[in-house]
Amino acid sequence: MLFFHVEQLRYYVFELKTGRFQPEYAGKLNFYVAVVDDVLKRDAHNETVGILICGSKNDHTVRYTLGRSASPMAVSAYTYEQLSAEDRSLVPGVDKLTAAMDQLPDDG
Repeated sequence: MLFFHVEQLRYYVFELKTGRFQPEYAGKLNFYVAVVDDVLKRDAHNETVGILICGSKNDHTVRYTLGRSASPMAVSAYTYEQLSAEDRSLVPGVDKLTAAMDQLPDDG
């Protein structure tokens, strides 16, 4: 997902993964950030930020993966169960999301 923060004059690239963090996810996110910087970012814009949200993560793996990254990136983990009851009522559950995905046409 791509967002532009008007007040900060910067793009935010979000990558959502349902499983555990894998180092290659950061490489893919870095690729997306590079494309945004090359195609969309203007000289007046601030640095593009990449944010990766995973179902779970190992802090050591994340630290080693992002340790030498030149682009600002963040990795966060969350699960549906961690949301407050109020927030859960606003977000469709896994069953509803899975059912919606099953209705999408195949690409192949």
